[in-house]
Amino acid sequence: MAWWRRQTGDGSFPKTDAGSGSLDDYQYGLQPRKGKVVIRLAGSDPYQAELASLMGDGDLFTAGGQRTMEEERTDAPIHMRLFTGTKVTGVVGTVPRGLEGAVTEALSRLESRGEKPRIPVQVVRTKNGLRVELLMWATR
Repeated sequence: MAWWRRQTGDGSFPKTDAGSGSLDDYQYGLQPRKGKVVIRLAGSDPYQAELASLMGDGDLFTAGGQRTMEEERTDAPIHMRLFTGTKVTGVVGTVPRGLEGAVTEALSRLESRGEKPRIPVQVVRTKNGLRVELLMWATR
């Protein structure tokens, strides 16, 4: 990817916890292109203990994620919680700025197909700690 198109974040999180993803990974209608398209959540550093307890769990999904009209009007960030099958966790990260539309559209697409509006996720270990990746390719 060219250096001028690199996702840099909005500066509200440290560079090592700014999340990642690109709108270049999506086609018309914000549908993920073929391949393993993921979005790594930003702001996961304060939730390392929670993520460590989820590390061995198999099926994890987002819980909620849709913004209220008030949040939409003020352009508030989307804070993500996870559903483990038996419980909903606390906030584990924030969708990186600029990628909120892709997440909202994926949730809407799942709901319109009659599926539960939950995006599959995985907890991954990086050199800077545990991070949450939304498996956007699974919402095609």
